[in-house]
Parts: sequence; C-alpha cells; structure tokens
Amino acid sequence: MENFTPVLRFIASSDLHANREHPSRVENFRKGLNLIYKYAEGCEYNKLDAVIINGDFADGGKDEQMLDVKEAFEDCLKPETKWILTMASHEFFCEGGEAAALEKFGRIFGVPTDTHNVINGFHFISVTTTNGCRFNDEKRAWIKAELDKAVADDPFKPVFFFQHPHIQGTVYGNVYWGEDEITDILMNYPQIIDFSGHSHAPVNDPRSIHQQHFTSVGTGSFKYFELDEFDKIYGTVPPNEPEAAQFVLVEADEKGRVLLRPYDVLTESFFGYEWLVETPWEPDTFIYTDARYNTSVKPYFAEDAKIEVKVEGNDATVEFTQAKIDEDRVNDYKVTVRRKSDNAIVRQLCFWSRYYVKNMPETAGCKIEGLPEGEYVLNVTARGFWNNKSSNSLTAEFTV
Repeated sequence: MENFTPVLRFIASSDLHANREHPSRVENFRKGLNLIYKYAEGCEYNKLDAVIINGDFADGGKDEQMLDVKEAFEDCLKPETKWILTMASHEFFCEGGEAAALEKFGRIFGVPTDTHNVINGFHFISVTTTNGCRFNDEKRAWIKAELDKAVADDPFKPVFFFQHPHIQGTVYGNVYWGEDEITDILMNYPQIIDFSGHSHAPVNDPRSIHQQHFTSVGTGSFKYFELDEFDKIYGTVPPNEPEAAQFVLVEADEKGRVLLRPYDVLTESFFGYEWLVETPWEPDTFIYTDARYNTSVKPYFAEDAKIEVKVEGNDATVEFTQAKIDEDRVNDYKVTVRRKSDNAIVRQLCFWSRYYVKNMPETAGCKIEGLPEGEYVLNVTARGFWNNKSSNSLTAEFTV
C-alpha cells in the first residue's frame, strides 16, 4: 500500500493442532515462518517482530506436541522475533486436564499463559481461557487491568488483544464457536484489535474482519476448514479439504494505522486483498461493519458459462462454470430441481464455491441423489458473502 511504511510486523495465527500423526501441520507452520521472513527481506522495513499462535497449538496437549512447537520457534525464529502463545480447549485435552496442561506449558515454555508485552511501542495482551474456552472472574479482572494499563500509555494507538474463541457477534465463525463473557469489557476499548480462532473459518472470508465496538479478526487454521453456515449438503466441514494453512500478516505504521493481509501457506502467497484500519480508536470511522450486508454488488454467470447434468440411475450430477463477482469471491450456490410437468420443487441444495482455497477451481457442482423417474428442470444461482443473490442463473433440463 502506498504511503504505508510499517514500524511493526507480526503473524497472527491459531489452531496449529501440532500432532506427530499429522506432521504436515507443523511443517506448514515452519514453511509459513520462512516465507514471511523472505517477504520481509524485500521490504523497506525488513523485520518480523512477533509470531502469535492463538490457542489450540497442540492437538491433544501432549508434551511432544508442545515440544514440536517450541522446536519450530527455536529453529525458525530470528532473535528479534518474539513468540506469544495462548492455550484453550485442545491443550486441556491431555491426561490431567487443564491443571496438567498449565504445568506442562510452564515447564516447556517457561513463560506465563497470560502475558502483556510491549513490542516496538505497541501493546500485545494475550489471555488463556479456563474451563475450555471460558473466562472466569479472575480472567476478567486481569484483562481489564491490563487493558487499562495499555490505554493509559496511549489511548490513540491500537492495542492488540489475543484469545482463542471468537467474541460472539463479531467475525465469521462466532455463531458456533463464539463466547460472550468478556464483551462487556472489550467494548470499552475501541482501540482493541482482537484476534481469535477456534472456528477454523477461512482468513480470506471478508467476514473474518468485523468492526462494531472494536475491531475483530479471525486467524484461520492449519487443520482443515470449518464454516459457520448450516444449510450445506455436507454440514459445516466441507469435504476433500484435509489441509489448511492460513494466517494473517499484520503491519502497523507510526500513525497507528493497521494493515491486515490474509496469507495462504500452501500456495506461498497472499490472497490479493487487504484490510486497512485507519484509526482503530475511533468507531465512527469503522468500515468493516454489518452495513456491508447492504450491497448492490451481485455475483453473475458469464455469457459463456456452461452447465452439464449427467444422470446415472436415479442420481444426477451437475457441473457448471463458477460465477464471477466484482468484489471478494462467490460464497456458495443454491441448486433447485423442479418437476417439469407442474414446476413443483423436488430438491433444494446448497454448497460452497470453495472460495477458501487460494486457487479456486474453475467449475463447481454437486450430486443429487434419489430422484424419482421423470423430467426435471435444474436451476443454479450464486450467492455472495452478504446473501447477495446472482443477477442471472444457469438452467438445464434432464430426465431420470
């Protein structure tokens, strides 16, 4: 971005789920660190100041899983790069539960689980949950006290805040994986930029940034994707996506502006768009609000888009050219099958466009099972992230 010179750069990630039965997760994490160092070397400001894993860094809270993360830090991080970890539900899955996990963390990493660091003049506050992903009175008191210290230092500067679960009512993924026990505290500090995980929601979903009382950002996953919609043919976890490796690269300049860029490790590239928070301390300037739902931008199928239906027995498989959109990406598709004789609907199905994959496939499709014999008309419409329905649709006729 022009006229933006960072004085701070860090990686915000979560849900590494280190597990020696799935070594690619830590391997991808190591790869991501090396790629960002390489990126930084080509910038005027050439440092990586911090790396944060925001909970569920260990898949089952085992010693070996924590040690693998520690080893990745020791092998990959330069001396000037600080690491910050929080714990949550998956670290507590170990034998002995939360108490054992806390002991292991202190023994292996030698730092507190709740920390307040100042890096290049910016405050970083991270908190580990208790009882899974909850916040008790002691945690709440600590959070408020540390935020008061940060804001007293400079109220016109972003404060970077980290906890594992999303805050309810903020970023994508919060419906199923959110908590609301510290909302009443955080909303008094608009300068907070809050980073959370837990949901495995894609970092490139535009709903992974949200602003209302403060700014919230989702930090992705290194262990499959899960999405926060419940009408899809395969539930909330899309099939054939065993690996995810995403995080957010965050930069701040001397004016306190914050630039957030979703990154995909698997393709070694940024997603091609960025979010700029100009004045984090002033809610009247927020642009990533729920008002984005009121958009006139709609997906559309190009004139040369193709659709094909193949029938085998009582099942039909439809494949079509993906729709386009002038902002963001297409979120999902709705397929409607009507009986040709009376136009009655016999099937309605929804499925994602695979927008969360950096290199989206050019086609999409699904299987419609168990259709009675007869003649049918199939219609496909596309939807954006804000329930903005496509301006046109694709239609095909077929016989079972």
